[in-house]
Amino acid sequence: MNALILVDIQNDFLPGGALAVPGGDEVIPATNHLMAEFDLIVATQDWHPPDHGSFAANHPGHALFETIDLHGLPQTLWPVHCVENTHGAAFAQSLDIARITHVFRKGTRPDIDSYSGFHDNGHRHSTGMVEWLRDRGVTHLTICGLATDYCVKFTALDAIDEGFHVTLAAHACRGVNLQPGDVDRAIHEMKQRGVIIASPPPHHS
Repeated sequence: MNALILVDIQNDFLPGGALAVPGGDEVIPATNHLMAEFDLIVATQDWHPPDHGSFAANHPGHALFETIDLHGLPQTLWPVHCVENTHGAAFAQSLDIARITHVFRKGTRPDIDSYSGFHDNGHRHSTGMVEWLRDRGVTHLTICGLATDYCVKFTALDAIDEGFHVTLAAHACRGVNLQPGDVDRAIHEMKQRGVIIASPPPHHS
């Protein structure tokens, strides 16, 4: 059984958003097209409380994109983004959300960030997605969305660790590239760990 995972295709990650991914809106037509090939579609959604520890604004004296220690884990400090129940946290308007079977929210605990759709960054808490997919007999995952070098990468790597066969729909992903080459390094790391990099689009029966 194949499932498609849409990672964080939310307003704040699109051009004009609080943490815009360059070309982030370009994933939407590709994703809508991909959805036609899958019966089971899962979306992840960054869903932060306003006091989230990943927000630079909550750490006076620290700068955006600085790395700090947050309860024992390295944490990049981001702009305030995807705050629960705000426009920025909503899915992109042109995304065909009617096709989404289930949504898993992440980053909901103020003391720890969650890049992966499966677990937080310390693997201290699960979103429940692993169990949900297994209950439905899913063995193969295709992953797309935002951003290649953060939430897409960590979702893909966790999926491999959980024993799924994983394909990255690279044409339907875009990255942050905080450091030049981050996206290329992320794709290389995923490939090294066993993720199939599909471009042009993958086709499943």
